[in-house]
Amino acid sequence: MIDDADARHSWHPFTQMREYLGGPRLEITRARGCWLEDAQGRRYLDGNASIWTNVHGHNDPELNAALVRQLDQVAHVTLLGLNHPTAARLAERLSGLTGGRCSRVFYSDCGAMAVEIAVKMSIQYWQLHGAPGRRRILAMQHAYHGDSFGTMSLGDSGGFHGRFQPWCFSVDRFPSPDHVEVNGRVLASEYSAAVESLAAFLAAHGAECACLVLEPLVQGAAGMRQQPVAFVREVARLCRLHGVHLILDEVFVAFGRLGHVLAGEAHGVEADFLCLAKGLTAGYLPLAATLTTEAVYEAHLGAWEEHRAFYHGHTYTGNPLACAVALESLTKLELLQRSGRLTEGIAWLGQALENAFLGHPNVRGLRQLGFTAAVDFGPADSQCAWAPGERGALRVCHEARRRGLVLRPLGDSVLIVPPPVIDRSEIEFLTTTLRAALEAVAPGLPVQPISS
Repeated sequence: MIDDADARHSWHPFTQMREYLGGPRLEITRARGCWLEDAQGRRYLDGNASIWTNVHGHNDPELNAALVRQLDQVAHVTLLGLNHPTAARLAERLSGLTGGRCSRVFYSDCGAMAVEIAVKMSIQYWQLHGAPGRRRILAMQHAYHGDSFGTMSLGDSGGFHGRFQPWCFSVDRFPSPDHVEVNGRVLASEYSAAVESLAAFLAAHGAECACLVLEPLVQGAAGMRQQPVAFVREVARLCRLHGVHLILDEVFVAFGRLGHVLAGEAHGVEADFLCLAKGLTAGYLPLAATLTTEAVYEAHLGAWEEHRAFYHGHTYTGNPLACAVALESLTKLELLQRSGRLTEGIAWLGQALENAFLGHPNVRGLRQLGFTAAVDFGPADSQCAWAPGERGALRVCHEARRRGLVLRPLGDSVLIVPPPVIDRSEIEFLTTTLRAALEAVAPGLPVQPISS
């Protein structure tokens, strides 16, 4: 049996395998729209868009057709000294999303690599530009950019990466703002201290800095920590003022996740590097892209013996199948946005979450921006919490799964990231099912005082 093979041979990411093997397991065999199906034919709403990638739903006929058309031509060809037209067309399309400002596209295979490539390009640019002293890199508190050693260095995720810290390079850290909104309403916002801290650092050290890396508007893996648009614009302004490259990590927030194709572009934030992955292929195939300016590209041009070339690559860089699906997904996404469906769906989700969880006695916090949300579980009384060893949010997710909803916890929070095509009835099912799961589990969880 496949399930037995899983138990004997698999090692799952971000998973304590002893806990996984001892708990209820779910094997998905089919999917369509926003729904997953197991071998027994039971259906589950995909409440985390298959780890934040799915845009148009599973088994979409137009994406399937694009994949088959490309498969009839060529499945893979290297971009190391060769080209294929699908990659070129996608590069042109992606550049166009920035109005041509980021005119160059470098493909890779995942979000972490897209970010790492941007940092390497920035460092090499300054070396080639006669400013090798610009070596410092800035990243924000609570950041998560991936799990390679480069992106672990950029991240501020001690729980994930702390044991590898001695092997990571130094990064300067600036504070994240305190900002919470739900259903279009700002519940709390304070970002002046974060801006002042960054401004002071750049005033003192800007000439030593190569780049600043930012997840704009929502830090997903930090528990959907939010930033106001004004904060992101101010970070961009300070980077321009001090000549520091701005790298926007939009791996999570692009492609409809916040209601726009690109989050920064929608709010007038111009980056020197733009990192894309996840929803780029609508959850079909691994593909990432690092976009940058003509100025960065031209700095790397020269005679072979000058060694100005950017020595970086991946075996499946610009895979034709992935590029074909990405092109079709962009066409569908632009139509979806123009129809108003994204805006409508975001409003439905915000209202449903507010109705279900705001003021609930076992909800400590709620955040929602676009098709991203987090519900922090535990007694609303701030002096108490669920006992950590009880794995309360995981138990809520298991109960939700029993009721036909797939979600994933982060500590005692549950992150909600549905496909942007989710409809109103599915949103209602998501929120009411999660609330019912919470109310089934919470009474049996022991509560303990929070130590000061």
